Amino acid sequence: MLKLVKFIVGVALLPLCWSVSVAVYNLYQSTADVEVVASGLEAWSLPAGFGIWLLLFFLLPRPFRTYVLAHELTHALWAVLMGAKVGRIKVGKNGGHVELSKSNFIITLAPYFFPLYCFLVIAGYYAAGLRFDVAPYKTWWLGAVGFTWGFHITFTIYMLMERQPDVQEHGHLFSYVVIYFMNVLLMGIWIVLIGFPTFGTFAELMAEHVREAYACAFEWCVTAWNYSMAKVDARSG
Repeated sequence: MLKLVKFIVGVALLPLCWSVSVAVYNLYQSTADVEVVASGLEAWSLPAGFGIWLLLFFLLPRPFRTYVLAHELTHALWAVLMGAKVGRIKVGKNGGHVELSKSNFIITLAPYFFPLYCFLVIAGYYAAGLRFDVAPYKTWWLGAVGFTWGFHITFTIYMLMERQPDVQEHGHLFSYVVIYFMNVLLMGIWIVLIGFPTFGTFAELMAEHVREAYACAFEWCVTAWNYSMAKVDARSG
């Protein structure tokens, strides 16, 4: 019964996924239009870092143990944020496990939408900026952001292609919708952190597209309902 409820929630969240996708695309366009961002090495450092990771991922042995470590630490991090107690963490090349006092769908699915290494790179840059002038290293930092983001995206897709108990626990549609939405939402947050848009701009774009998406979905549902009722009346008549 709970999985059925989550399936319905997953369907209801599909317009939200569309909304955040369009909002992040618009946000990226607004960033790309800023001349200072679109010039020099900074414009290419982030995609270059992403591309370098892709080459390493497909050409060299994949660092599964490094991914498993991030996977289990992300479970633990989100568990702590939600008031759970963390016990022993086991990490191996073929899998891992973390002991938690409680769990929920956010804790379970967090490794698939929260790029731990990318977060550490961004947080480290801003933390260092509190004491040092980090501006000369921005190009390298953006490259590291792209590299670690690529690590997260490739391993997430690779792992989701396999049988994942985390996904099965909450149902495929619900899990995929949550994973997709959170990944794109965090992508928008990263754009704000590394570019010139503000969180206010992102929030306005989100609100605008959410209204449009759900209004369109409501109209579609009403049209489908009226059509089905008309078919029923035609058969009964």
